[in-house]
Amino acid sequence: MIKTFYYKCLEFFVLFVVLPISFVVGTSPIVKTVTGLVGFLYVVYVLLVVEKEKFRLAKNLKWILFWRDTLLKFSVIVALTTIFVNVTDKESLFNVVLNKPKLWVFILFVYSLLSVYPQEIIFRTFFFKRYARFFRDKRLLILVNAVLFSLAHLFYGNNFVLLITFLGGLLFAWTYVETKSTIMVSIEHAIYGCWLFTVGMGEILGFPT
Repeated sequence: MIKTFYYKCLEFFVLFVVLPISFVVGTSPIVKTVTGLVGFLYVVYVLLVVEKEKFRLAKNLKWILFWRDTLLKFSVIVALTTIFVNVTDKESLFNVVLNKPKLWVFILFVYSLLSVYPQEIIFRTFFFKRYARFFRDKRLLILVNAVLFSLAHLFYGNNFVLLITFLGGLLFAWTYVETKSTIMVSIEHAIYGCWLFTVGMGEILGFPT
């Protein structure tokens, strides 16, 4: 039953629509944490037990091409975000890395390990494994994935965050479609996210400063 079309449709709606919206409702942080953890454990269970997904480094990954494309996109992001922070909130520009270097290193480590990788398991590995066949057009698949990734950040209550995460979702979805690699898209996600914290945009994205 868990592999049937109708079950997947219900699963899709609950995990990627109902759950994110529920985080906006005024329930206690404990309830939200437990709900999110249960959802993540379900995702891992389905991947490992139902879909027989193997979390191992795939062979023949095109690392040179990946780094070339990622660093090119990163250079554009660096330029745009540096200008943005310098114009809108100059005091925040590189504030944390300059004044709280230990906190900066700690947050980068925790974020990359405990936030980025689980997000990519859910929104890329799980999502594409379970629902890619629902979409004949690859562009529509990537668009829907980006919209849902943005929706998952609805609890921030910030339209600018929704825009950033939508654009990020487009990049990450495209990378996953091209590489089929959770580790590659996680690296890319971590690089961009860590940079946003470094340049001074951490506060709007939930990084403690």
